[in-house]
Amino acid sequence: MADPLHNEFPPGSLEARDLEHVFHPTTNLKLHQQVGPMVHARAQGVYLWDGNGKQYLEGMAGLWCTALGYGEEELVRVAEQQMRKLCYSQLFAGKTNEPSVLLAEKLKAMVPMPADKVFFGLSGSDANDTQVKLLWYYNNAMGRPEKKKIISRLRGYHGVTVAAGSLTGLPAFHKHFDLPIQGVLHTGCPHYYRGAQGAESEIEFVDRLVAELEDLISREGGDTIAAFIAEPVMGAGGVIVPPAGYFPKVQAVLDRHDILFIDDEVICGFGRTGRPFGAQTFDIKPTTMSLAKAISSAYLPISAVMVPEFMYETVAELSGEVGTFGHGFTYSGHPVCAAVALRNIELMEERDIFTHAGLVGEKLQERLAVLADHPLVGEVRGVGLIAAVELVQNKDTRSPFPAEQSVGAQVAARCEEHGLILRALGDSIAICPPLIITADQVDELVNKLETALNEVLSTIR
Repeated sequence: MADPLHNEFPPGSLEARDLEHVFHPTTNLKLHQQVGPMVHARAQGVYLWDGNGKQYLEGMAGLWCTALGYGEEELVRVAEQQMRKLCYSQLFAGKTNEPSVLLAEKLKAMVPMPADKVFFGLSGSDANDTQVKLLWYYNNAMGRPEKKKIISRLRGYHGVTVAAGSLTGLPAFHKHFDLPIQGVLHTGCPHYYRGAQGAESEIEFVDRLVAELEDLISREGGDTIAAFIAEPVMGAGGVIVPPAGYFPKVQAVLDRHDILFIDDEVICGFGRTGRPFGAQTFDIKPTTMSLAKAISSAYLPISAVMVPEFMYETVAELSGEVGTFGHGFTYSGHPVCAAVALRNIELMEERDIFTHAGLVGEKLQERLAVLADHPLVGEVRGVGLIAAVELVQNKDTRSPFPAEQSVGAQVAARCEEHGLILRALGDSIAICPPLIITADQVDELVNKLETALNEVLSTIR
């Protein structure tokens, strides 16, 4: 039951009922019981209104996902049309439906890898769980039962289910959950600003991280490691953009040890970095890919795993011996979700959204770069329409604020006061607006963020 000492919402209000009944994900539950929820009432384009009618610029595209913004009538129309025609169909036991087939064809034609088959799910978490199970199944089929370990990275985010949560490299997603599971390894995070040692150059920093990866593989044994998984740009870990040359050097190590590359495009895919996929922005050659979020602009939940021919054929052969491939979800290939995702991608192409995101993304990065001179800002980083502003107590030493000051949360709260939704990832303020944002709206976003920074600075002083 909600704490009556802290619940000041009127009895029967939506806020009070939320406190009484809803278990919130990824939330400070104790604090939530004290301050209560923000009610999202409606949204249109890049703006959202709360239950009191206050307007906000949605600077996070929801959870990095509403690429085409809110209230896109064409997607509503397609969902209604598909619901009336075929509201549900499953893909178990060889059944299929037209939207799933058409979407699979579209994705295979788009992705920068030789994909042979597409496995559908509902979320980025289940996509990465599928990746893990596919690897285990594949290596069993290949007669390599010892080649099962997966290398992820500290501060990486790959979901919250048991396997995907283990791949995630953030302490809050492991602590008290008994994660990570056995066989998941973590190597260094490519954040030069925080990770460089002494006067180390970016090239030297990358070479050290790559050497550490090579050492990890040597210690564990390359014949025990199945894959390496990475986001092109780390999202929830703080919007970490890798230094130039990082991924090609990592890939060279993986290739020498016959280790596959899982490209987690859940946040970066479909235009976020200014190119259709983050792999193209950072010269990654994926073996498999995980897709979700912007695949449908979050209008309906859907994910996809892109699988190469050599892996599918091997798995299919073993499943014939077993009698079935024992993995899948009730809603894999849900026809309404697939129809909306397909039309979402078509709209992106018809409206040249990827080009628009690249151009407006340049303006966003230019406007944010000016904030690097602000007394609270240690680093501004980003690419395309994703960025972060890292707050520091001392710009010269890069020393962070004490955690108990929650300076990042203070800035996010001040942004909210001024009608801007951003996300505090510790003391990094994440920025990830819908891809349809305009140049004028970028100005609005950065101006409000700067106002919030000034107010927090005044408070601290």
